[in-house]
Amino acid sequence: MATTGDYDHLVKLLLLGDSAVGKSSLLLRFCESKFDANFVLTIGVDFKWKQVERNQRKLKIQVWDTAGQERFRTITPAYYRAAMGVVICYDITDKATFEHIDYWLQQLDQHGDEGVQRVLVGNKADLNENRKVTKEEGEKLAAQYNMKFFETSAKTGQDVEEAFLSISDDVVKQRYSDVQPNAFQVKKQAKKSSSCKC
Repeated sequence: MATTGDYDHLVKLLLLGDSAVGKSSLLLRFCESKFDANFVLTIGVDFKWKQVERNQRKLKIQVWDTAGQERFRTITPAYYRAAMGVVICYDITDKATFEHIDYWLQQLDQHGDEGVQRVLVGNKADLNENRKVTKEEGEKLAAQYNMKFFETSAKTGQDVEEAFLSISDDVVKQRYSDVQPNAFQVKKQAKKSSSCKC
């Protein structure tokens, strides 16, 4: 295990999305460069970490994997509050998982920190022949909520690292740079002082 002396910044990410969209597979692919076809449902919450170097800084990226099943959703709110960034996932071969993204964003708004970084990920891009959600639909939804968007495949590794590192970079810019955190705090205070809910 790395100690605080081994890295410059800690980045805590949370995986959200319906059950069976491939959250655990994305976690395994990113942290261990593996893919396991033997699907096992996550019970409650699991996490792994990976250390990377970005822009001359050593980052320890903790990724928390949450169960998407209804009976485990009550476990999750405490983890929203600790998250610096959230990877919201759906399965491109399952339209319902895409339609439920609104639900997960509502949960994040309700339980998460204001201004938490977010990225939208359409997983299972290797199953393009079974696609039920177009790339354009994913891009449109991401733009609607001002999120970056990636289509990934935990099986082949397509854009998995890019998605996780992109949101990690955004977290570092927001929380650890000399200028950005101050700007974020000013924005946060301005938002709090405004009574407009539009």
